[in-house]
Amino acid sequence: MVNIKVDGKLLTVPKGQNLVSAAKDNGIFIPSLCYFEHIEPPLGTCRTCTCKLDGKYQPACTMKVYDGMTVEINTPELLDMRKSLVEMMFSEGNHFCPSCEKSGNCDLQHMAYELGISVTRFEHLFKDRLIDYGPKRIIMEHNRCIKCKRCVEDVVTDDGKKVFTYQGRGNETFVGIDYNEEPKLSEEQAIAAMQMCPTGAIIVRGVSMAHPFGDREFDIHSEQKNFTRRFTKAHKPAGMEKKVLATASLAGCFGCHMSMLDIDLELLDLVELVTFNKSPLTDIKKFTGRCHIGLIEGGVCNDENIETLREFRKMCDILVSVGECAVWGGLPAMRNTIPLSECLEEAYLNCVTSEEGANVVPYHEDLPKILDKVYPCHEIVKIDHFIPGCPPSANHIWKSVKHLLWGEEYSILYSEFKYD
Repeated sequence: MVNIKVDGKLLTVPKGQNLVSAAKDNGIFIPSLCYFEHIEPPLGTCRTCTCKLDGKYQPACTMKVYDGMTVEINTPELLDMRKSLVEMMFSEGNHFCPSCEKSGNCDLQHMAYELGISVTRFEHLFKDRLIDYGPKRIIMEHNRCIKCKRCVEDVVTDDGKKVFTYQGRGNETFVGIDYNEEPKLSEEQAIAAMQMCPTGAIIVRGVSMAHPFGDREFDIHSEQKNFTRRFTKAHKPAGMEKKVLATASLAGCFGCHMSMLDIDLELLDLVELVTFNKSPLTDIKKFTGRCHIGLIEGGVCNDENIETLREFRKMCDILVSVGECAVWGGLPAMRNTIPLSECLEEAYLNCVTSEEGANVVPYHEDLPKILDKVYPCHEIVKIDHFIPGCPPSANHIWKSVKHLLWGEEYSILYSEFKYD
């Protein structure tokens, strides 16, 4: 046994144990996406577990404990660095959580929950990546792959041949499949590869990963003892005087507005505490005065959305992006990987419901002009607060609104903080 110090706490752990495992055994959470205890040596590819070891930055998953080791895990700098790494994975890939059947069982999504990521600070690239339907049993969804190398190192046939391999170089590196070896995998081996993938990049034909909400691996419980600590800000209540709200639905499905109405008995409090100004909930179409808070649902897909959003920014003291579409484009942003002209052709000329011989894409000066892609609201105007989710839970919305308007104590449960 050896003694190590983790964030000032002295621990006695088995000599030579992996640092991530040693911390976990003592109830300390070190995030990692590529670490698997049985893969030796550890991959060290995602760097989400980066800590400060004896004053130097090191990936924790590649380190074995030794006597006198000093570890810093939860400093503000390291927490921000880890969040940045995961945010970049979301920005660099095309991760549409609400449309992915791995949602709720996805390690990347789970890690974002654990790190409290509500929005990425980086522009989404929306790169056009192929989906490989070539293999016999597996479909490779390159839009979701984070190149953690798990499958490359751990998926082999019974005769020891690798099925996955890195191809390309640098930023163009991708995980390819050996078409000759892949058919040798049994059904069970293929499903194991799918389940081992930290995202929904590996899909087995005819096998569903979906589970009912509430039964999925990462639905309810956090790996951290005090998940809500970073979302809690105690303020002295400023009084519950009546406030004015405005809401808008841009490019979205109106689901976030429906979720706002799903706050059950809190609706009685809502009626007592707020008055609605411009909102589809009240059908008030024009602002009649300044508002304390504006709640925006949906992304920005046309010039009318831009005009509406700028008007809300002008008329509301606090502006809040509500839901995945407003936060980063959401499902409407799935068209961002396809040229706009092709989207319009598919919708109006080549769709199965198009009239035979249709050859016109609607155009009129009164129609809103469609943008080249769907933008998150914060790329158009300054946004003060983000509430992720598709839709966010009613509790999450209501807690956030109360906190923003009256300074009430604010804590979000792990089970309420979701992107789907």
